[in-house]
Amino acid sequence: MLTLLFDGVAYGMLLFILAIGLAVTLGLMNFINLAHGAFAMAGGYTTVLLMQHAGLPFLVCVPLAFVVTALLGAVMEATLYRRMYNKPHLDQVLFSIGLTFMAVASVDYFVGSTQQLIQLPDFLKGRTELFDGALGMGHYRLAIIGVCAVLTIVLQLLLVRTRFGAQLRASVDNQRVAAGMGIHVNKIFLSTFAVGSGLAGLGGALGAEVLGLDPMFPLKYMIYFLIVVAVGGTSTLTGPLLAALLLGIADVAGKYYVPKLGAFIVYSLMIAILMWRPQGLFARDSR
Repeated sequence: MLTLLFDGVAYGMLLFILAIGLAVTLGLMNFINLAHGAFAMAGGYTTVLLMQHAGLPFLVCVPLAFVVTALLGAVMEATLYRRMYNKPHLDQVLFSIGLTFMAVASVDYFVGSTQQLIQLPDFLKGRTELFDGALGMGHYRLAIIGVCAVLTIVLQLLLVRTRFGAQLRASVDNQRVAAGMGIHVNKIFLSTFAVGSGLAGLGGALGAEVLGLDPMFPLKYMIYFLIVVAVGGTSTLTGPLLAALLLGIADVAGKYYVPKLGAFIVYSLMIAILMWRPQGLFARDSR
């Protein structure tokens, strides 16, 4: 039971890293980016290709995956996404999901459809048993939990305690007034989108060994990212974190105890929560 709980927490933490960029772009920038999973896939393939062809170690490739996807996000924000900010949400959905299918087809053509394997360092392959084997903690999953905890604290401080966070909130509330006060709105949005994309790439790099990596990755996990954001709300970072933990524990426990139902338990839980609180379980009241 304790091992299932630990694995569920680790899985939830990984989902949080993958989905937090979507929560930022959707909650703070009011943009529905269904191509978020494509950036996660880009981070995963960046890690795999650098390890296979450049011979770089895993711990070097993971931060590089963040940098590469952040730069990719910055370029795409300046050239493509910026034109869609003031468009209706349906246009944003169609635009971003079209990018997702293009990314899937491109990776399948240039890299291949086979699932990619990640070679972890030896110290991350081990497992620690506690309480006479009642709690088994994989070292890699323990590392994922640690990375997620650090990211949560850093992002919370960045958005709440820094000048950049205040400028971002002002830009979202009223772009014209923010620009009149001397805030470079386009630079703020570009930086925010780049960080969100980089976090997706970081999640893809960390999740390649746990979730698997193939060209269908964005389509397979898109619904999980949306569940985290929808259930947790987008007004705080705490909401998506708690929603990701709830989803991770429910998914792992459901597949262990009733494997024939698959993800039915997760979707049923999501429907029940959204019927109770359509704005999200942890969203602030609009008052």
